[in-house]
Amino acid sequence: MNDLQEKHYQTKKTNLFIILSGIFLTNAILAEIIGVKIFSGELTLGLSPVGWTFFDEYVLDFNLTAGAVIWPIVFITTDIINEYFGKKGVRKISFITAAFILYVFVVIVFVTKLPPAPFWLEVNSTDSEGNPFDINYAFDTIFRQGLGIIIGSLVAFLIGQFLDVYVFQKLRKITGAKMIWLRATGSTLVSQFIDSFVVLGIAFYIFGNWSLAQIIAVGIINYIYKFSVAILLTPLLYVGHGLIDRYLGPEIALKMTEEAAEDTSFM
Repeated sequence: MNDLQEKHYQTKKTNLFIILSGIFLTNAILAEIIGVKIFSGELTLGLSPVGWTFFDEYVLDFNLTAGAVIWPIVFITTDIINEYFGKKGVRKISFITAAFILYVFVVIVFVTKLPPAPFWLEVNSTDSEGNPFDINYAFDTIFRQGLGIIIGSLVAFLIGQFLDVYVFQKLRKITGAKMIWLRATGSTLVSQFIDSFVVLGIAFYIFGNWSLAQIIAVGIINYIYKFSVAILLTPLLYVGHGLIDRYLGPEIALKMTEEAAEDTSFM
């Protein structure tokens, strides 16, 4: 490869990493911020809550955090980065994202401590129906999360990412360049299983007051959702690979995937 070809290769490689990192970083941080809202999966579909009972003491419906809606995109992007940039690429963006998530929470804690302007409280003192409304309390409640949730999110995020890339590479050794769906779905299912329980266990069992039964029950529901979405989004993975291969060209795409597969170091 001459200097001109090498420069072209590095430019394509850098541009792709920036785009994928942007998608990864944006969705990961957004999922953390919007995750404070819990929504009903049944009511979203126009159905009645299922009212399942776990361990004869906890009634559970398909209630999910809003962050779970876009979190599968993070894992799909992880698999694509893993395919073209290997473990080093995933490790780099994972640590960068974890640092930015921590930064976001620090900023949120800081701004929620700032005293609200009186006029801001006055002009927002009632809701659309004329009921009393404390906008500063609402702002703090929505944006500020406890230390347990912050720690749980970061630990679960990093463990999930490292497991995803590890399983992905193990499956790639078996499948080679074929069967993208198997290594992507397999790695995602393993990593999201761990992620679903780690964040709940740290945030609401260690630092909170949930029972172990509640942790298991809610974790199961979260995993069922992630499992289903991971399967449904498999075609999107192939679309992403197709667009990237078209952008890179067959020679560069092959070179990058081969280099990514050669990285055998454990993360």
